[in-house]
Amino acid sequence: MAGASVCGVEVEFDAQLYEWDARQADSWVFVNLPTDVADEILDAGAHAERGFGSLRVEVRIGLTTWRTSIFPSASAQTFVLPLKRAVRRAEQLELGDTTHVWLRLVDV
Repeated sequence: MAGASVCGVEVEFDAQLYEWDARQADSWVFVNLPTDVADEILDAGAHAERGFGSLRVEVRIGLTTWRTSIFPSASAQTFVLPLKRAVRRAEQLELGDTTHVWLRLVDV
């Protein structure tokens, strides 16, 4: 994706919000990491993988910063970042919007 840059274990990129409906009762909103960025993160954080191949990260979108995990997605062939409703509300983000993401691996 345009705008991606990697500096050690910190990355910045632009990504589009999308909804994933795994179960009828749950609906999750994610952004995909650009594949080149995901490759760099995997190389840097492989030793810090947790359950399901997840990696702990600190994220900033706009003025909102929080900690969460990114997860490998076989279908997207990259890592996916979940966006909490509170973050989307605070930053006035809707499905389909593109946002700028700053992300840092926590356990590296």
